[in-house]
Amino acid sequence: MWGRVRVGAVAVLLATTALVAYDVGGASETPQAFAEPVRNATVVIEEGGARKGYSTPAVTVTGGGTVTVVNLDSMDHTVTSVAKGADGLPVFDVRIAAGTTATVPDVESLADGDWAFYCKFHPSMRGVLTVAGAGGGVEPERPSFDQPLVVPATKRGAEIRLVMRRSRVRTLPHGRRTSMWTYDGTYPGPTIRRRGGRGTRVTVVNRLPKGAGSMSTHLHGDHHASKDDGQPTSRLIRRGSSRTYDYPLTYDGRAEPGSFFWYHDHRMDRTARNNWRGLQGMFIVTDPPTPGLRLPSGARDIPLMISERSFTPSNQLTDPFADGPSMVGHHGEMAWIGPNAPPDDATVGDTVLVNGRAAPYLGVTATRYRLRLLNSSPFSSYNLTLSDGRPLLQIGTGSGLLPRAVVRSSVLLGPAQRADVIVDFSGATGRRLVLESVPAAIGSTGADARETAVMEFRVGASAPDPSRLPSRLPSPELVSPVPATVSKTWTFGLSEGHHSSSWTINGQAFDPTRTDHRAGLGTVERWRFRNTSDLTHYVHIHAEQWRTLLRDGKAPPPWEQGLEDTWRLEPGEEVEVSARFTDYTGAFMIHCHMLDHEDHGMMARFDVVP
Repeated sequence: MWGRVRVGAVAVLLATTALVAYDVGGASETPQAFAEPVRNATVVIEEGGARKGYSTPAVTVTGGGTVTVVNLDSMDHTVTSVAKGADGLPVFDVRIAAGTTATVPDVESLADGDWAFYCKFHPSMRGVLTVAGAGGGVEPERPSFDQPLVVPATKRGAEIRLVMRRSRVRTLPHGRRTSMWTYDGTYPGPTIRRRGGRGTRVTVVNRLPKGAGSMSTHLHGDHHASKDDGQPTSRLIRRGSSRTYDYPLTYDGRAEPGSFFWYHDHRMDRTARNNWRGLQGMFIVTDPPTPGLRLPSGARDIPLMISERSFTPSNQLTDPFADGPSMVGHHGEMAWIGPNAPPDDATVGDTVLVNGRAAPYLGVTATRYRLRLLNSSPFSSYNLTLSDGRPLLQIGTGSGLLPRAVVRSSVLLGPAQRADVIVDFSGATGRRLVLESVPAAIGSTGADARETAVMEFRVGASAPDPSRLPSRLPSPELVSPVPATVSKTWTFGLSEGHHSSSWTINGQAFDPTRTDHRAGLGTVERWRFRNTSDLTHYVHIHAEQWRTLLRDGKAPPPWEQGLEDTWRLEPGEEVEVSARFTDYTGAFMIHCHMLDHEDHGMMARFDVVP
């Protein structure tokens, strides 16, 4: 888990590599037996690497040798060590632009053994570098958990005020605090917790530094009016001004079901930057007490925002947007140019944060806990599991409870996805359990998840526990009947010209003045998503709460049979969903929640009309 790979996995990779010969530098070279010295090795990435993986997934080099990466693909890739060093960063990490070569740094310093590596932009690309003979002294560092988890402060009133301002917050366990853009001086911002049906007005004040620009706050997953949706180009919050958002927390005249929403900046072309700098917070809608439903509550109901950032040596955020792509053209013809233009636009952090802190720990009793899991990362996916293999009982999504609890060994969450799970720590007194992300097998769903430790649970003594594990749950009603025909197909793809590119929906980059679909108020529609690109996307729809009907023509898995607002969409995959358009007319958005993709064109507008 910490960078060394299992022997079985290495054997499979080596067997695969031994069958392939590559012509590098004009000479045909076949991998040799480990008994012979291998001074130099080559990692080859062929066309379609994001789908096919490294063409040489296992390479061997003797100590002091050189590892060269040859990228024959049309996309940028990285060769990044899974193992971290004493500074918490990958032991080696090199980006290889499309059509170029690069050398893996510091190989001569590595100790003998197997070093797993992957592509940060396409984590399903995985490989193993074996250092054999006369290696250096660098060993992988087992992660330590040096600072306590902080649960954000809670706001419960009908009138809530959030001030966006720059603040110094504790993210890393040692050294200086990190300057971030925050809601109310903390990252994440305060957690808002309100009963469904109880109207809530949130006033957001912009006191960010000069040059930050106007902002827009979106309550992700909620059902509310278009004017309160955090529009990307209109009703913005200028510096020195404020805007009040009205959230009735009702749906079609009834109290909104218990949900796990989150709020974040949604400014056009700046969403990735503004979220990276800290403009994120959580919002929990609660149900009234339900007889017989005894879920963990109080201090045992914990929201966990999982994200990632990269830091400078002085603990400040890096600026991955400084060399971002430049926009060319105008509305209706927008595209981007530069080395980080689509599809090479992926903001990935080196350090995973939970509730804003790197590698935190939480003391728990040997009882049941309700963990509300949110992936607020700009790009990465996490396949979350516990180090001792104990199950995660999923009881809900971000949009409400499931019809039945689902026992799972791991929970895959892409950007903006949430899961409501129960973990029973009984029998683990005195142990330290790690919540970690483990990629699935290559070729399986979740193969592109990051491999990383997330946080640690330190289990204390047992304690009285009135909660019970549920089987059936009072889940929100799903729209029924649904139309047999598809009203709208949304195709997520990539448009590439001679010198520019953009992410697109239905072949067009986002234009806020263009309406791509109109749905009638009170009608039920069936929509289809289709992915024609080589990368997975995470599709988020504003306005309504949706029922998942089909995934590649089959019934969705049990954990997708409640309400949803964000779906994983793999290359070539199709997903069908349905909802009733109720309560509000106006403009709303559908977009990929990999934030660079959203900023670089993969967003469309639909209008709900009378």
